[in-house]
Amino acid sequence: MKKTFLLAALLGTSAISLGGLSTDAVARPMTETDLVMMKRLAAVAASPDGMMVAYQLRETDLEANKGKTDLYMLKLGTTGAQPVMFASRPDKNEHDPAFAPDGKSIFYISNESGSDQIWRYDISSATTTQASNFKTDVSGFKISPDGLKFAIWGDIARNCMEFGCAKDGDTSKPGPGTGREYDQLMTRHWDQWETPGNYSRVFTVVLRADGKLGTLGTAMDGDLVGDAPSKPFGGGDEISWSADSSAVLFALRHADANEAKSTNLDIYRSALQNPTPVNLSADNAGMDTTPAASPDGKWLAWTSMARATYEADRLVIKLIDLKSGKVTALTDTWDRSVASLAWAANSKSLLVTAQDVLETPLYRIDLKGKIKRLTERGSIAEAVLLKNGGVVYAINSINGPSDLVHMDTKGKTTQLTNVNADTMAMLDPVNYQKFDFIGANGDQVYGQIVKPQGATGKLPVLLLVHGGPQGTFNNSWSYRWNPAVMASQGYAVVSIDFHGSTGYGQKFTDSIHKNWGGWPLEDLQKGMEAVGKIDAQLDTNNACALGGSYGGYMMNWISGNWPDRFKCLVNHAGIFDLRAMAYETEELWFDQWDNGGPWTTRSDAEKWNPVNHVAKWKTPTLVIHGERDYRIPYSQSLAAFTALQQQGVESKLLVFPDENHWVLKPKNSIQWHQTVFDWVGQHLKAK
Repeated sequence: MKKTFLLAALLGTSAISLGGLSTDAVARPMTETDLVMMKRLAAVAASPDGMMVAYQLRETDLEANKGKTDLYMLKLGTTGAQPVMFASRPDKNEHDPAFAPDGKSIFYISNESGSDQIWRYDISSATTTQASNFKTDVSGFKISPDGLKFAIWGDIARNCMEFGCAKDGDTSKPGPGTGREYDQLMTRHWDQWETPGNYSRVFTVVLRADGKLGTLGTAMDGDLVGDAPSKPFGGGDEISWSADSSAVLFALRHADANEAKSTNLDIYRSALQNPTPVNLSADNAGMDTTPAASPDGKWLAWTSMARATYEADRLVIKLIDLKSGKVTALTDTWDRSVASLAWAANSKSLLVTAQDVLETPLYRIDLKGKIKRLTERGSIAEAVLLKNGGVVYAINSINGPSDLVHMDTKGKTTQLTNVNADTMAMLDPVNYQKFDFIGANGDQVYGQIVKPQGATGKLPVLLLVHGGPQGTFNNSWSYRWNPAVMASQGYAVVSIDFHGSTGYGQKFTDSIHKNWGGWPLEDLQKGMEAVGKIDAQLDTNNACALGGSYGGYMMNWISGNWPDRFKCLVNHAGIFDLRAMAYETEELWFDQWDNGGPWTTRSDAEKWNPVNHVAKWKTPTLVIHGERDYRIPYSQSLAAFTALQQQGVESKLLVFPDENHWVLKPKNSIQWHQTVFDWVGQHLKAK
């Protein structure tokens, strides 16, 4: 079978030379181990002159059951230029590179010294030195535009005025025993118990003439109590310097008694000469995040949600004229949610990404709000602007993981990396097809079909139901729910963006509000009927359904409300009892928004509760959960498994004691996939 990698199709009409990615050698199906072992490119940075990029590359050490990251740099505009590794130590991790403004060195974080500290690579001499030696780990940093100062952040005791003190400040452990004490929510977050008194905090330090950071830092958070960047997923995009290097901007949510029910991040400005934070978005009760100052110092942009307590509201670009103070909602009339933003070097436009009908394209938006789409297929991330107006970005799709592409000012694209070329050349490709149908409420609903390329005969079907529920199984690569590796086992993999999914406008996303088991189930039912007509190769009567998080909820809902449809189900971290969930989850806002407030005030609270239909369960079900999952506590899966067992329904329980809401460790991922493949294989027999 001829192997053809499909990245060229994702880049539009531009021709891309893929070299060794095409071969007439006999390939083979992708395995779960292939998926785990693929290299992962991230953290792209560009040099000030726009002639070089740096990035991190993660490789998996399967024996050690962990990943290892190294750093590479690549010259642009040079035919045949190859990436050069410039930071790598055995058994150590180097990550998050950033060029100094003078372009002479690259700073990055490494644990070579025994803790995460900032290191400096001198480009001309190719030598590396340790630049910081703080008392605690550095989680991240941003270099000021003048190159003389660093904004750094890490977990620091709230009463510590240095970057690290002898004690961590955690007030939940008063002793003398091991007990934790709390007097307000939240007590747990994602996969860790909270540590009141210890927060992610931003400090500034000077860069000395010898290329090392000073040991004395200045706290930028003043009297604020909260995490900056936010937890658990906030990063460097929530921290920014002012253009004149005189102030730091950051997003923060107050860690108070309302934190578990709040999405209200605000943008603060803290001047170096007087580090007293000023709230720039106090008039908005929704989320304000990703502050970015324009290079010319005239503008500050950020993304903003209007509605409080709603995590999936539309993110609109807010633009403030720093001279007049006038704030403009730049993309208020664009019914898409901005995922990332970056300023062009000339400060005349912003480069953004936003989901759009199963894709995540790159767009350019000028200061009048005019929008130009720059890419078509695939998912764009890690976009960095170059001095000359070009851009380097990472692109991935269902057909393959991320690689770097350079787009010049005329829109011509050139592929820069092939980090998984050898692996992809050994694997059978998959076919990808987008489809649509008329779903619930007469609305157009979209989905995807992924199947082995060149497959003959009828194919059993795996229906994947995404989580969120405000999310999407879009045309992107995943290391957890990956349609390509599932299709490689001999299945047609179908996903449907039911009502509530993202990338179709805010009204469609909002439509799942107080409607969890209604229109989404109808969409899945109509979608399964539609795909059988769209592609006759799909044996839709020989199918299993799989889902995680809200998708796991849907497995439990299907069990009681569509019990005769599937040969088997796979329920990963699914909600079994909405009442228990309302009291057990750590962040209350998403449960309360979607389902109509606290449990005691909901109208018809039991309407969409799977536990009320448990007596009708009869579909064989594999139940999976991580013990460190505090978003949907693993007791939900224990209850579902107990219900299955007590009713004599064929079932299996897989519990990971060291995983959270996701399965991340390499060996655990392999076990997850093998268990899932064995389960669906037992119940789906090719005809």
